Amino acid sequence: MTALRDRPLRVLGGRPVGFVARNVAQPRNYAALANMARRYPRPLDAAQRYFRGRGSYPAQVAVRTPAGTMTPTLWSYHDMITLNEMFCREDYAVADAPHTVVDIGSNIGLSALYFLTRGPQVRCHLYEPVPRNVERLRANLAQFGGRFDVEPVAVADFDGEATFGVEDTGRYGGLGVSLPDTLTVRCRHINAVLEEVLARAATIAVLKLDVEGHEATLVGAIRPDLLARIELIYAEAVEIDISPPAGFAATEACDTVRLRNVALSP
Repeated sequence: MTALRDRPLRVLGGRPVGFVARNVAQPRNYAALANMARRYPRPLDAAQRYFRGRGSYPAQVAVRTPAGTMTPTLWSYHDMITLNEMFCREDYAVADAPHTVVDIGSNIGLSALYFLTRGPQVRCHLYEPVPRNVERLRANLAQFGGRFDVEPVAVADFDGEATFGVEDTGRYGGLGVSLPDTLTVRCRHINAVLEEVLARAATIAVLKLDVEGHEATLVGAIRPDLLARIELIYAEAVEIDISPPAGFAATEACDTVRLRNVALSP
């Protein structure tokens, strides 16, 4: 989700002033605040963690969902940000339970947890190249075995190997991201990934992209015949512009672009 790349002056639990200024006028943030009391069985603890960066980690933070109360393990304050973005701000909101979800940049599985708890028919295809994140993702989604698969690769506009920057939180690394620690990861072309999923499904209900600045590149690399079978694309758009493909309508809120296939979801 929203990258904290500029880290000079920090407020509200460690978030930079630029981040706060960019989001203070977003109505969805106020909806998220109201949702915190409903979604968290321990709203005071959640608020302290989210707004003030309080609490120790790892921690299990309970959240109410349509499938019951879930208790994912969070490994840092940054995971608490993600949890709130998923379940209170609902950055990837869906009106109905999506049948097939492709989640690129799955991190520790919190976005997949959101989708999987929408309904029992949801199936998620997850892509995450950082081994530690994959291990944590599997643990957080263990009760949904058989409804998700995870491939430990990066998804790009090419096949091969590439350098992937990593950092302690596991949230802000990516292909070509300049960080002291790096991994060499296998990359798969996004078209090959989508072809593989669409060989087993008529359409993809949601394609979610969180790849630290490469979202526009990935959207632009998808073949038109594959785009025609994707109902909805969610892409992170921090300091980048993402042009909607032909036949898609775009809306943006809180650094996330929603691209809707007009023909499939009028």
